[in-house]
Parts: sequence; structure tokens; C-alpha cells
Amino acid sequence: MRQAVLAASEVKVSLEPDPDGPYRPAVGIALFNDRGEVFVTRRIDRAEDGWQMPQGGIEPGEAPLDAALRELREEIGTDKAAMIAESSCWMRYELPAHLVGKAWGGRWRGQQQKWFAMRFLGQDSEINLATVHPEYFAWRWASAASVAELIVGFKRQLYLAVLQEFRHLATPDENTPDTAQSSS
Repeated sequence: MRQAVLAASEVKVSLEPDPDGPYRPAVGIALFNDRGEVFVTRRIDRAEDGWQMPQGGIEPGEAPLDAALRELREEIGTDKAAMIAESSCWMRYELPAHLVGKAWGGRWRGQQQKWFAMRFLGQDSEINLATVHPEYFAWRWASAASVAELIVGFKRQLYLAVLQEFRHLATPDENTPDTAQSSS
């Protein structure tokens, strides 16, 4: 059975994370390839079909962008990516009731995430899910339009908000606006 989709009003946003709140400080990465497709993975610990984009917690004292690059290395074995955009706000999602008190040692009831759009600069052969602490067993590139249907239900509305903000970047490289500063 699919998880219920959160209403758009349930995706909470803020300009700054709440360091003492019930939400785990985290980052998410919308990783685009040169065809404008989005990288998604399937978690090892999910019984039903549910994909997600790379994401993870921010360590104390760690800058969000540094956390995003670290998460890429830890989760997919490479950080060959360039940041092309940053979300305008922090976005929060709630865990389903059956996971509250279990995930993350019961400390948080959801995550507050800063999202980054990144362009993958490596080769697909460099992606390696067999990391020190594997979290995923499969990966693929998906069209931005299809990502919301792949995502586990309790994160779907958040992903729709992320992809809405980064929709202009889901284009092949030759059509992608250069939003990063070049050092030429």
C-alpha cells in the first residue's frame, strides 16, 4: 500500500534551520546528468518500492554544501559534481507515525533539509553503491517529471517542491543556464 501524499501546505519551509527543534538538520542533492535527468536510488532497508535522491545529516560545525559533497561520497562513492543552485529555503518533512521514535535513534520526528542542485561531472561507471556503509542497492537516472511517482509517499510532496524550484535545471547541458560562477 502506498503512503499518503502530504498536502503542499504540509511541506514546511524556513529561511534558517531550527538547531534545537525536533527535525534532523540535513541536506539533499538533486544530482542532474548532462541529459537533465535526476539521480535516484533504492534504499536497502525499504521493503516496498521507494526511491530517493541522495540526502543525509549535517555534522556539527559542518557547512551544508560540505555535508552534501560528503554525503555523495558516502552514499554513491563519488563527489564529482558541481553545485549549480541552492534551495531558497530549508524544507521539512515528517516521518510516518510508525517510524517516529525509531529512525535516528528516536531523536527527531523528521528532517529539515537544505537542497542543492548539482551537475554530475563523472562517468556512470564511477558511481559505486558498495560503500563502507551501503544504504542503497540500485540506482538510475530518471526524468524530473517521473521522480515524484518513484519516491516513497511521505517524501513525495517535499520532492515535488524541490523539483519545482530546480525545474529550470532539468535540461540537457547545452540548454542549461550557467548559474555557477566560473573562474576563467
